[in-house]
Amino acid sequence: MATTSVVVRPRTAVRPKYVVFALFGFMLAYVLVHNESFLVHPKNPIWQHYHPFRWWLLPHALAGSCAIFLGPMQFSDRLRQRFRKLHRVIGRIYVFGAFVVAPLGTYIQYFEERMGGPRSFSIAAGVDAALLMITTGIAFAFIRAGKVQQHRPSMTRSFAVALIFLEVPVIGGLGGWDSNPRAIETIVWICIGFSVLVGDIALQVQEYLRSRPVRRVQAAAAD
Repeated sequence: MATTSVVVRPRTAVRPKYVVFALFGFMLAYVLVHNESFLVHPKNPIWQHYHPFRWWLLPHALAGSCAIFLGPMQFSDRLRQRFRKLHRVIGRIYVFGAFVVAPLGTYIQYFEERMGGPRSFSIAAGVDAALLMITTGIAFAFIRAGKVQQHRPSMTRSFAVALIFLEVPVIGGLGGWDSNPRAIETIVWICIGFSVLVGDIALQVQEYLRSRPVRRVQAAAAD
């Protein structure tokens, strides 16, 4: 008499990754409507505030858009398996965007400090930039070395840091704190402090869902 173990993998109605993508889509849409709608209104007063550093803001915005829009595509299993070359190209653009947006964001915030902005925002921008470049650099180094398993967690942490650009305006807007600099300052530091931790939690949840105990069915077979 012999026994064989049949592994039955549990199925979930909705994959957690899709929930994260849906949340990302909501945050992106909210920020575009609530915070960036001035882009289609040339006479909006905020343009006067941006005018002194407008030429730094343009590459910063373009690089940030590349990182935010292309980041989720790096987590698509279908894209990675079917279009490897495209996946690599998008990954390089993401890395380039991260390494451009980070230092420019720090400089722009320092520029705003000279216009009366708080020093804490400049420090926060520097810390955020360092986190983004470090996590992205580690991910890029791993993939260049062919270490795919180590690359993926690092990319998750990198994108978790990049999401700070969406999280701060969403939390501030939904909480009604848009016009409260002290509240926004607190939100910025909270998002920075928890960014890498959130990425690690996402990795742990994903690993847990993959390694959940499976049912084993004993089947008797005659020799």
